[in-house]
Amino acid sequence: MSSHTMPAADAAWLRMESPANPMVVNAVIWFDEPLDWQRVKDAYERRIVDRYPRFRQRVADRLRRPAFVDDPDFDLERHFHRVALPAPGDRQVLQELISDLITPPLDCAHPLWQVHLIEGYGEGCAILTRVHHCVADGIALAQVMMSLTEQEQEQEPEPPSNGGGGAALGSLVRPAAGALTAARRIPGAVVQEGMESLAHPEHLARLAETAVQDAGTLAKLVTRPADARTVLKRPLHGTRRVVWSRPFPLERVKAAGRRREATINDVLVAGVTGALRSYLQRHDSLPEDVHVVVPFNLRPLQEPVSRELGNEFALLLLGLPVGIEDREERLREVKMRMDAVKHSHEGPISFGLLSAIGMTPAQVEARLIGFFTDKASAVVTNVPGPRETVHLAGAPVRGVLVWAPCSGSLGLTVSIFSYAGEVTAGFMSDIGLVPDPQPLVDVFHRELRAYAA
Repeated sequence: MSSHTMPAADAAWLRMESPANPMVVNAVIWFDEPLDWQRVKDAYERRIVDRYPRFRQRVADRLRRPAFVDDPDFDLERHFHRVALPAPGDRQVLQELISDLITPPLDCAHPLWQVHLIEGYGEGCAILTRVHHCVADGIALAQVMMSLTEQEQEQEPEPPSNGGGGAALGSLVRPAAGALTAARRIPGAVVQEGMESLAHPEHLARLAETAVQDAGTLAKLVTRPADARTVLKRPLHGTRRVVWSRPFPLERVKAAGRRREATINDVLVAGVTGALRSYLQRHDSLPEDVHVVVPFNLRPLQEPVSRELGNEFALLLLGLPVGIEDREERLREVKMRMDAVKHSHEGPISFGLLSAIGMTPAQVEARLIGFFTDKASAVVTNVPGPRETVHLAGAPVRGVLVWAPCSGSLGLTVSIFSYAGEVTAGFMSDIGLVPDPQPLVDVFHRELRAYAA
């Protein structure tokens, strides 16, 4: 039976799990027609379970660090659940069902994933896939999920890769990919790993003159005060709700940005900022800024996802100017802050801190988790999917969303997913913070319409 010690960053996400906040990545795919469920299960087995060993391995607790070990009782059928959607089978009912399905934790006695095959969504169906964050990050899992599909109904998909369908928040800081490679070569102390992650080849010639800047970046991360105490920072209930927007034409978002010398991401993040501003204002809880955690990819963009999957991303803290009333001024401020992020050193440093969480005693670990969660109020991800329509089990995929989990005291995740020329935003919230996230979706869509008008 094979056994693999869990990398520190993966162990960090395993240890972040709490009863009120399971560390599970949730992905939903929906269709306008029914699927042959046996073909779907065959696709999962052939294209995911057989390709990636982690889907046949459970987590074993070890004295120093947990490990992935082969599950001697592995049974593919144990991980599939067939569910009938109650009448009237519309989007609201599907959102309510998925909200119920994503709340419980996964069974640690077996590989940490499950699939729900949901029948009766309009004339079609939906698939909810849940995978623990210690297996892989949301960016990698989005690629894994897309490896289930094919461009044409009879084609076998290409091997999974990171060459997504456009620029995303997940790839804002591309130089950090080389920094991560340097960091991995240092198996020693956490401080070594965190500091070595700065030694990207592009930086070596300027290391002396940037040392002060790097030290300042680390100091800024460590000393940054907790985020504003708003309704988004209340205690978690442990029950989640998900909603998502109607698809919006990506070309209209691109055109809106082009008219303002801004990017697609600038416009989308400005839309999220407007949605949060509206919600906070209605609850008499509007600060100048609200900070969000932004994961970004550290994998080489043109290389396939490793068979071992894992977590290869870092985190940025991005301040959203929710206190700015004027919509155009908000977008200008978002663009300025996003431009600053592109040259930030925070990403490689944060990866070292994430790795530290997986290598420390519980009492230290709790403080490191609080390092990120106290300084932010939400998680925002933006993943580019295929530019053209893809098929699964012979049926065209109508839409996709992937929600990253929130760690510690965070309870709001915004997922933006672009696919086949459209962009969809999904909000996942703990009901202790946002009992009904539908108004957030409505305002986000309204903001995009206003920018595109």
